[in-house]
Amino acid sequence: MELALITAQQVAVLFLLIGTGAVAAKTGVLKPESKQALSNLLVYIIVPAMIINSYRMDFSMEILRNLLAAFGMSILAICAGMVITLLLTARHKDSRTPIFRFACIFSNAAYMGFPLISALFGSEGLLYASAYVTVFNLLLWTVGYGIVSGSPDPRAVVHSLVRTPILYAILVGLCIYLLQIPLPELVVQPLQFLANVNTPLSMLISGMLLAAGNMRSVVCRGHIWKLSAVRMVLIPAVCILLFALLGFRGTAAQVVLLLECCPAAAITSVFAVQFGHDEGFAAGSVVLTTLLSIVVLPLCALVITLVM
Repeated sequence: MELALITAQQVAVLFLLIGTGAVAAKTGVLKPESKQALSNLLVYIIVPAMIINSYRMDFSMEILRNLLAAFGMSILAICAGMVITLLLTARHKDSRTPIFRFACIFSNAAYMGFPLISALFGSEGLLYASAYVTVFNLLLWTVGYGIVSGSPDPRAVVHSLVRTPILYAILVGLCIYLLQIPLPELVVQPLQFLANVNTPLSMLISGMLLAAGNMRSVVCRGHIWKLSAVRMVLIPAVCILLFALLGFRGTAAQVVLLLECCPAAAITSVFAVQFGHDEGFAAGSVVLTTLLSIVVLPLCALVITLVM
């Protein structure tokens, strides 16, 4: 129950920040064209700095075991969502199917999940979250890229993976943690300052996405509600049940499940534009699942608390 209450409070705080971003976008304080620059700043600098900073802790064999377990649980959770989605859409071949599949399989772990995990579990939680994001990125730029592009080019996939800074940040962080490399204060302070920017910047970008969406169009499209039901209800429910049946317990399991319960990935809209899919459907999926998360995430946290 305590985790659920803390989650509800933190989600409310995040949505106040999202609201700030939406108001800033609507009033012209934040321009639509600045969204890409802010996203690049987050993905290429802020999140890597936060990940590296989270690995600055004393070595513990228990934490290392939990970290390795988090990798395995992350593979299980994301693949479970993938199987569910592909089974549900096996007979659907319309133009919205690629975006439907992508948005259901891949959650908004970086923008929405990391700030939440940081607030709930601190540095140890971020360690386990980094395991999830590693698996997430590997699958996103292989399976996910193939889903939205239609005919994945192996060279393009490899190029995208090589240019993913989060993976390098995790490798650097692991070296710092496993070898217990001391960092000078001159490096630690900038890392901490950059890490602290993650939550407000992530939420401001999410607010800009919400402001750009046509809410009347979103709530009137049945396919978006179906997608939201799969992403926000069915997949979390199956994953929580699966983890409970397998006997997964503890912080690492809770972190992985909460990341899997997050709304549709913000990059869904980017891929829709890049590959000529229905942009309105993609943006609406991100907007509606993000709005629903203010209710769903605390409920998921409550269930996780009861069964984990």
